[in-house]
Amino acid sequence: MGKYKREIGFVLGLILLLIIWFMPTPAGLKVEGQRCLALSLMAVCWWAFGVAQSGFVALILLLGFVLGKVAPPEKVFSLWTSPLIYLVIGGYLIAAAVQTSGLGRRIALNFILRFANSYTNVIISAYFIGVLLSLLIPHPFPRAFLLMSVMAFVIKEAKLPPKDAASIGLAVFAGSAANSMVLLTGDSILNVAAVGFSGQTLSWLGWLLYMGIPGILATIVMCITHLLVFKPSTTFELEKDKIKEQLRAMGPMNINEKRTLFWIIVAICLWATDSLHHIHPGWVAMGIAGILSLPRLGDVLKPADWGQVNMGVLFFLTSALAIGTVGGYSGMNQWIASVILPAHPPTNPFVFGLLVVVVTIAIHMILGSALAVMGIVAPALVGYAVTAGWNPLVPALLVYTCVGIHWILPFHLMNILVGVGEAGGGYGDAEVVRLGLPLTVGVIIIAMFEIVWWQIVGLM
Repeated sequence: MGKYKREIGFVLGLILLLIIWFMPTPAGLKVEGQRCLALSLMAVCWWAFGVAQSGFVALILLLGFVLGKVAPPEKVFSLWTSPLIYLVIGGYLIAAAVQTSGLGRRIALNFILRFANSYTNVIISAYFIGVLLSLLIPHPFPRAFLLMSVMAFVIKEAKLPPKDAASIGLAVFAGSAANSMVLLTGDSILNVAAVGFSGQTLSWLGWLLYMGIPGILATIVMCITHLLVFKPSTTFELEKDKIKEQLRAMGPMNINEKRTLFWIIVAICLWATDSLHHIHPGWVAMGIAGILSLPRLGDVLKPADWGQVNMGVLFFLTSALAIGTVGGYSGMNQWIASVILPAHPPTNPFVFGLLVVVVTIAIHMILGSALAVMGIVAPALVGYAVTAGWNPLVPALLVYTCVGIHWILPFHLMNILVGVGEAGGGYGDAEVVRLGLPLTVGVIIIAMFEIVWWQIVGLM
């Protein structure tokens, strides 16, 4: 099957499309909702089988929504009139500035120099330095690859065997998923999508209030699980003089590092006070990215750095959110909720939370793509929860938690998938499964804690 995986997925997706498109319309579902379901399942199938680059599949789905008269273009492409998409674009550009200026590497090297005294400390550093870096780089992938470049040096100098090297690499990429939960700008794609699916507005500090503590807990739970599952196979010895040499070679902070740091501090201050000045974090991110490209004020970002903005990811995000938006417009979301969920939402918050977790994880295990699962499940659960009087953010953030930190196989989580192999974190499927299985219990614990925490802070 592996040899013809793309071809099989392509045909299977078309079969799903044709069967659902032309079958008799189910009771309670409009024709537009039926077409939305057909196109959505085709796209999800193509994403899962890697039929084409995710951005190309996204374009086909968006085009299908418009040409199939499922929804008007302004509904299908509504994300591009929202500041959320510009938080993603600004996040990519700020990440490019942190990397090209050398600021991110300097911070990572200094952190490792002070805390990498043992195998345990290296694993802990891999998980928690991402929280610090998320203040500077609003996207987990560049954070993970930047940190991995430093960890690769540590692995080499400590002469660690492949088994321990793979464990450290997995800690870097798995940690990027957990610590992305802490800040709204920790993952400028998945976090933005979670807020978008709720249909609510949430400030930078609001996200920190609701998700900061659960994000720290998720990082701790994942880190402890990692240390229990992966024991060191040899003594860890690191000559820190080599790290000091690298820092000396970098010299004092250059002008680009200082400018980048200054404007990121400005961005953080504006993000933290958005409830006062009402400037959306997306506009702040784009404004800071623009300033970083201006002479004298910034001059850090160059024209070539626009290439860091991944258009495929932008269209993928657009299509994933469109599944939710168009699904609500066409009636698909309400129909899905009526089919897979009990007739009446549980009134007990913990029972409701457990229902969301079980449904989300089950669908995530089948479909794989976090955004695609959020696009189908979150809108359906939001509408379902509102009938019971729950805040729409509750189901949206629970779904986000499940798809954001849970996996069994690499394709279940992009943060894990991008690090597979020697070009990434040096780990393979076996290590991923070994950590992912026990973390399933951890995800349930974190979700139940979120219910308690949200009751304390007034979200529920």
